[in-house]
Amino acid sequence: MSDAAFQEKAGRFAAMLITQAAWPATIVIAGDSVAPLVASARGALHAPFAMLGLLAAAASAVVVLGFSALLSFDALLFRLMASHDDELSGGAAIDDILARMRLKPAPAAPRPLDDRIAGTRRLLARQRIAFAVFVVAFLWAGFWMPR
Repeated sequence: MSDAAFQEKAGRFAAMLITQAAWPATIVIAGDSVAPLVASARGALHAPFAMLGLLAAAASAVVVLGFSALLSFDALLFRLMASHDDELSGGAAIDDILARMRLKPAPAAPRPLDDRIAGTRRLLARQRIAFAVFVVAFLWAGFWMPR
């Protein structure tokens, strides 16, 4: 991959990650702020299954927010990688930062950009699963429970 193509791909992926980290976090924060109000207005706070739904929504919200923070951190790492002249030096810079932060041991050779993107896509899939659990729990606690 040429240097310009590598920088463009890493930059586009970082921008996409910021978007993918922001919108679920925004929906989760908004949903968690209105969930108790909606449940109490419907009288669902006295139903045990509705309370379990609210607790599941709160727990999955924490997981979604955690994944959003991780994706934001990854976006910053991809922007750092894109700021370097070539893929090898960008990958080495990321590995150096992660080793200094004691998050990962320094590898013998930097991983290529496509491997890093694949790992972040797995993290993105986990965030989407946690977001789906949040949506189901939120709808269950706030709207589907009988009065």
